[in-house]
Amino acid sequence: MHPSAQAGPLRRFAPASLPRLLTPAVLFGLVAPAAFLVLLALAVVAPGLLTGVDPLAADPLNALAPPGGSHWFGADHLGRDVLSRVVHGARHSISIGVAATGLAVTGGVLLGLAAGLSPKWLDETLARAFDVLSTLPELLLALLVVAVTGPGTGNVILAIALAQIPNYARVIRAQTFVVRRSGFVEQARTFGRSGLAITAGHVLPNVLGPIPVLATIGLGTAVIASSGLSFLGMGPQPPAAEWGAMLSEARGYLRVAWWQALFPGIAITLTVVCLTVAGRRLQRRFEGRTP
Repeated sequence: MHPSAQAGPLRRFAPASLPRLLTPAVLFGLVAPAAFLVLLALAVVAPGLLTGVDPLAADPLNALAPPGGSHWFGADHLGRDVLSRVVHGARHSISIGVAATGLAVTGGVLLGLAAGLSPKWLDETLARAFDVLSTLPELLLALLVVAVTGPGTGNVILAIALAQIPNYARVIRAQTFVVRRSGFVEQARTFGRSGLAITAGHVLPNVLGPIPVLATIGLGTAVIASSGLSFLGMGPQPPAAEWGAMLSEARGYLRVAWWQALFPGIAITLTVVCLTVAGRRLQRRFEGRTP
């Protein structure tokens, strides 16, 4: 075979695919967020691979040291390495967000199914409750729950989950209405299958489609809420490295040590932005707008 014929497919692939992969839209809309989320996952699972400095080790001689040298992100008011605290803080912030989102998804799916499969009077009661709770800002609702239950990581997770449950329940309820009137569900009833078997084998698997999209975006919201509650002193308590708590500690040093607040703030912002981008990407694939 002639060499030019062998190189043909490669030449056809490069002009068609490489420029598209290197466009700013793909680089900043897909590659960069994916790379950051991978780095974030590594910080949660194995922070020691990113930094070998103890996030709780104080060094008064280097208190408020600016970025550079042995402290790339500077040092805080106790001389603790800000980079190390940002990396290790990801475990607290993301773990709270993941736990709260998982709990909210579970509760939302169960309540949404219950509403969609219940008699009309019960469905209307649950639907109105979902609507009322959805009108309240999630952070405010979570703050009210924490005010009743008290501070602490477990209570923060519960508060954020309760605030997010209505969002998932409303979607699952709407999906349940569509699925339960479908032909395959009617056929299952004709064959004499029980209501529980129909719900578990036919309704539930077919109403979960939007959940990955909602959960990805909801995780970003949960991270904001957990950081906000920690900022107010209701989450993990000092000296734990948590992004919201770090911002709270940095409030009194903004004029002399801006880096103490800047880098945790950037970490929160990038996490939420990248999770939102990933969620929107999943949404486009779910709706069939991207290959």
